[in-house]
Amino acid sequence: MFSFRSHGIHKGRSAPEKTMPSEPAPAERSPFDISEAEVDQALAACEGDPRSTIRALLVGQAFLEHEISKLKADASAGFRRRRKRIED
Repeated sequence: MFSFRSHGIHKGRSAPEKTMPSEPAPAERSPFDISEAEVDQALAACEGDPRSTIRALLVGQAFLEHEISKLKADASAGFRRRRKRIED
């Protein structure tokens, strides 16, 4: 199976780099930006079969949705109420 990239979500925070005011800030890559190489990697992991690739991606998505629902169910009612107020 192919691997998922982390997009640096779990990396520790580091001090911001000092840049000259005239230099544009480096563009951050969105977690939804998928390169052609990553698409090719997913297809290669499924031996070039697009249906198998789509199936693998759908299974992965279903797994993640199931994990999220389990985490939501395991969260205490007090925690969920507090999170809802913070998000509003």
